[in-house]
Amino acid sequence: MSFGSTAEAVRAWVEGWVVSRGAAEPTREPWGFTVQVGLPKEVARHVLTAADEATVRKLAENSTAGVALKAFVPAPTLQAWLPPGWGLLDGHAAFMAVSLTGAGAPPGVPDGYRLSSWRRGGVTRVVVRAADGAFAARGQIAVTGATAVVDQVETDPAHQRRGLGRAVLDTLAAAGAGQGARAAVLGATEEGRALYEALGWRVVAPLSAAMRVTAPGTRVTGVPGQHG
Repeated sequence: MSFGSTAEAVRAWVEGWVVSRGAAEPTREPWGFTVQVGLPKEVARHVLTAADEATVRKLAENSTAGVALKAFVPAPTLQAWLPPGWGLLDGHAAFMAVSLTGAGAPPGVPDGYRLSSWRRGGVTRVVVRAADGAFAARGQIAVTGATAVVDQVETDPAHQRRGLGRAVLDTLAAAGAGQGARAAVLGATEEGRALYEALGWRVVAPLSAAMRVTAPGTRVTGVPGQHG
């Protein structure tokens, strides 16, 4: 499945993301979407399918603390458009997509690990645990028709470079395909992009994000909602 435009792919991402995170239904705006997230550190987000300096500045100047801006432009571009009091969010680099046509059975996890998966509320979650029961990796996928959104993919640093990320993504792809999805999209970090590309994902557009901070020029880290 190929998307007719970046805006179409973004719409699919927003619709799937709200299912994955249990957020409110997105509100359509002339420039994109507004989503009520409902978290203390991310009350809402504006997702701009048509980002330009005037729109970004207007939204930023009229947004309160806890409202994030997501734009499909390189981070330096978004940074240049932001008014004082705003900073970039870490964990955003690329908006990516992959075809799920032909997704086969996942290969499983290496010896010494155990993979569990379950589906609830339209979301399939995968967790990998080490032999001692400790968390090793995770991810989830929400299917909304022909498109699925892969979300919250994470591998604990102590268990990286052991094929766990690939096992999680392959399991999620098989789950999405099994529910009728023909393509998947996600927001990738710079670190995760190499893994996704190795598994056939392609970059649709750059992805950057920002949020109001307490002082101009401050960089924001560790805000809930990163990696998407």
